[in-house]
Amino acid sequence: MPLALIALAIGAFGIGTTEFVIMGLLPQIAGDYGVSIPNAGLLVTGYALGVVIGAPLMTVLGTKISRKTMLMLLMGLFVAGNLLSAFAPSFPVMLAGRIVTSLAHGAFFGIGSVVAADLVAPQKKAGAIATMFTGLTIANIVGVPLGTFIGQAVGWRTTFAGVAVLGVIGLLGIAKLVPAMPRPEGAHLRRELTAFRNPQVLLAMAMTVLGFGGVFAAITYIAPMMTNVAGYAEGSVTWLLVLFGVGMFLGNLLGGRYADRKLMPMLYTTLGGLAVVLALFTLTAHNKVLAAISVMLVGALGFATVPPLQKRVLDHAHGAPTLASAVNIGAFNLGNALAAWLGGMVIAAGLGYTAPNWVGAVLAAAALLLAFWSAALERRDHTREALTASAAPRHAALRH
Repeated sequence: MPLALIALAIGAFGIGTTEFVIMGLLPQIAGDYGVSIPNAGLLVTGYALGVVIGAPLMTVLGTKISRKTMLMLLMGLFVAGNLLSAFAPSFPVMLAGRIVTSLAHGAFFGIGSVVAADLVAPQKKAGAIATMFTGLTIANIVGVPLGTFIGQAVGWRTTFAGVAVLGVIGLLGIAKLVPAMPRPEGAHLRRELTAFRNPQVLLAMAMTVLGFGGVFAAITYIAPMMTNVAGYAEGSVTWLLVLFGVGMFLGNLLGGRYADRKLMPMLYTTLGGLAVVLALFTLTAHNKVLAAISVMLVGALGFATVPPLQKRVLDHAHGAPTLASAVNIGAFNLGNALAAWLGGMVIAAGLGYTAPNWVGAVLAAAALLLAFWSAALERRDHTREALTASAAPRHAALRH
């Protein structure tokens, strides 16, 4: 794998840390600002919605410059947003800092996915994308637990200041290791928008929203669920997040490996398994050992969908992959926002801290149904193409 993938993974590490570390720090942030846990969950929802908006916006702006330059600018924006969060004097300013940070997220992973795929042979594209996303998964093994520990021991503001430093390291890594890549010929908004005419692109994005939304329904509220239901001490949330990160790491590797071989069967397995595990999590959350296993399985099954879904979008974007790739990253975060909001609603309704798991199970099951629909449409299209191809020689013979 090219060294440039390491630079992309470094940037992904910083972004992954700031995205997920908020889960373990929600109680502390809520306490400092005097807001409820569901209201503090708006920091997750706001970040996710910022990714949804920022992904296409920043990608369109980036069509005027080289991809390397755009990646460096995005990391600079990421650093600024985390510094604003670290020194926010009030909850609204903290929320604004999260949104500023999120504007870099979708475009970074979207453009980075295209760059990663272009650096390798066609049969290794999903693996290259998975390598970049490895930085995100390792963030959940190292960055997020360490950030949670620091936030609980020293203060959550120190955590976000540290994440800003990670952003600076990521920026320097991109400047040093990513090769200078010229702006793609003919890159313009109209051409990029043509990808959204393909129903398969839209279906893949819908699967992304629902499937990864299922993960976030449970994980957004992991801290109160594990402390109030499973009976873990507050400090144990750090190690539970390590388990979640290990699951993500393993799921990402498996997803990248098998997406290059059997993409749709991989999606059937992971989405179906995710729906089952989330439904059972409502029960297993009451037992410490089973709860810990469930957390790891949710991470593994959820993140195993990322490389195949991202590759499916790229495969069907037909020569205009950059915007579609970035919008699909936004779709992941639209699912995160939807799930965090729904999870907060069921908790606020008095259904308990395990209720978001049911929300996640329903979302994952809906994504599985869309996967079956997408495959059925693809088989129908292939049948039509085969019939058309076989009919063409007969028509030619009749003319002669």
